[in-house]
Amino acid sequence: MSRQPAAARLPVVLAIGLLLFTPLTHATTKGLNQIVTPDIQPEGVLSLSAQAQHSLIGNSQEVQFELGLTKNLELSLFHGFNPREEIAGAEFNVFQQGPHLLTLGAVNWSSHGGGAQPVFEYGYYGTDDHFIGGAIYSGKRAEGLVGYSHQLTEKLMFSADWQSGFGNSFTLGLTYNFTPDLQTNPAVYFTNSHPHHAIGYIVVTWNISVWK
Repeated sequence: MSRQPAAARLPVVLAIGLLLFTPLTHATTKGLNQIVTPDIQPEGVLSLSAQAQHSLIGNSQEVQFELGLTKNLELSLFHGFNPREEIAGAEFNVFQQGPHLLTLGAVNWSSHGGGAQPVFEYGYYGTDDHFIGGAIYSGKRAEGLVGYSHQLTEKLMFSADWQSGFGNSFTLGLTYNFTPDLQTNPAVYFTNSHPHHAIGYIVVTWNISVWK
């Protein structure tokens, strides 16, 4: 069995170290199956995620680090293993009043080339229902973003989202919270492009407190 170089193992080692030595915090479930969302990671809270997906969706094996730097700003970094790739992003909440959110961002800045993709989103976050609409500029074209989630029980949430454009999908998924800090999100992607495919995705996320 081949061994990965030390640099390739660094994100995994860092993630394990943080899980072992950083105290847990209560963080709400956020995010949909495919699109970014307008809510910002709580300040000082780091989400560590491991995800596996069909190669038609993207990198088949990834870990993600998502950190709330301030109450209005978050940074994210994906590390892909197959193939090896780094993908960075940032989101800034420009307006929040009651259930209304407005966020600007730049996402999907890949080490394989190509600039960051600007994204603009509005969200209406009710008690149990979240509605999201927006647009992203990708591949020299604007693509629409639509998302919806409903809290079925205290631990279980249903979600659906859609991104227009070739290579994107309509998705259906569930998020289950084992604890307030540990959750999993399996989903099915139904591709926009012909021939249509129904393909799988799953992510496991642990939220931890870096500072308060």
